[in-house]
Amino acid sequence: MTALAREPDRQIDIEVAKMRRRDLRRVLAIEGEVYPRPWTRSLFLSELAQRHSRTYLVARHEGEVAGYGGMMFTRKEAHVTNIAVAPELHGVGIGTRLLLTLVTEAVARSCDRISLEVRVSNSIAQSLYEKFGFSVEGVRKGYYVETNEDAFLMVAEDALSTDYRLRLESIRDDLRKASPRDTFGE
Repeated sequence: MTALAREPDRQIDIEVAKMRRRDLRRVLAIEGEVYPRPWTRSLFLSELAQRHSRTYLVARHEGEVAGYGGMMFTRKEAHVTNIAVAPELHGVGIGTRLLLTLVTEAVARSCDRISLEVRVSNSIAQSLYEKFGFSVEGVRKGYYVETNEDAFLMVAEDALSTDYRLRLESIRDDLRKASPRDTFGE
């Protein structure tokens, strides 16, 4: 469940933090803008209630929610449930910051495999995921019911390896150089 994402053309100050109930009004507004079949408030509340097996984040710009992302955890595996950024803020690195924070938490929870689905037509998001070491493992036919579009199942393997940690550190360093005041869930 991935919205449009692309490499940052310009950088802005972003704070990444845990999603709270009070964030849902803006999260739902973004959700409605980027997805043809948006999640409901009750679905987000259900996900937020599963604190031990889920994490949901928001990215704030100038105090306002500008994007969000979520992940679920099962033993040694993590799955990105969604990432979305307000359309007017695409291309400024918010998706990268959210994904970095999610993947960093997956590694901290000892997850060695991280997966997600992405529309086969969303090459911009696929490029972002490839930067994080994800590769296509399969196709889920008709995954996006509203359009009958297929999804690529993308997976990052060996997330606990030194190579993968170095990849994440390189991404983190690039973001710090671009916006040194940002926080990355640290």
